[in-house]
Amino acid sequence: MEEFSLTIAPYSLFDTYKKHILNLPTPLEVNSFKNEQFLLDQDEKKHLEIYYAPFEYINENAKVLIVGITPGLHQMKQAYTTVASFKENPASDEVILHDVKKQSSFEGPMRKNLIAMLDELQLHSYLGISSTSELFNTASNLVQTTSVITYPVFYKGKNYNGSTPNIIKTELLRKYIIQNFAQEIMRIDNPLIIPLGVNVSKVLTFLGENNYLNSNSILHGFPHTSGGNGHRHKQFANNKEDMKQKLKSYFG
Repeated sequence: MEEFSLTIAPYSLFDTYKKHILNLPTPLEVNSFKNEQFLLDQDEKKHLEIYYAPFEYINENAKVLIVGITPGLHQMKQAYTTVASFKENPASDEVILHDVKKQSSFEGPMRKNLIAMLDELQLHSYLGISSTSELFNTASNLVQTTSVITYPVFYKGKNYNGSTPNIIKTELLRKYIIQNFAQEIMRIDNPLIIPLGVNVSKVLTFLGENNYLNSNSILHGFPHTSGGNGHRHKQFANNKEDMKQKLKSYFG
């Protein structure tokens, strides 16, 4: 098992950044939060930047873990906006961060595509709900939405897609995978893990080989649900029956 000395305690970064977020002028402009004040880490040679965004909430009782690569700029802005909405109505860090996850995770067309595919696989029937859309509101207690890199990553200033540079072979990215995401998984009791796309699957395979998770609980073959992924329908159709069998086996 690969080790890194740095481990971030739950919510400690939010405690550091919350006051800065609440002091941002509204409506939010990108340059007000995508700047040096919120820059967590970078690798200038590889043109990578990692910014803070409040995505630390962990639902330790989750039955399902839905995993993307990294929050994008859209999700980052939505997360900051959600925190800012608590300015006049203060709440505990846990309440705020839980609301951030509900409001920001895979928000937009990506969430719509995700729900349609999960419903087609009949995941909702195994969870005892009428549609997986409920995972993002009334049944949020059943799900943990997350990313293999918790915080927004940008490559040459644009949303990082997991491919270039290689997510496993790049030390900066691997460090965040192990110090954040791997620790997050280990706090949840063997959830069904749904990787959104091949690059997430690669990370999960790597973590499985290093004993951070149970490889038998991964729903391999699920596509990335972004509208920009023109192959998602074909990939889903090709893997649909295998994924249905996986669900049947996982839920017994």
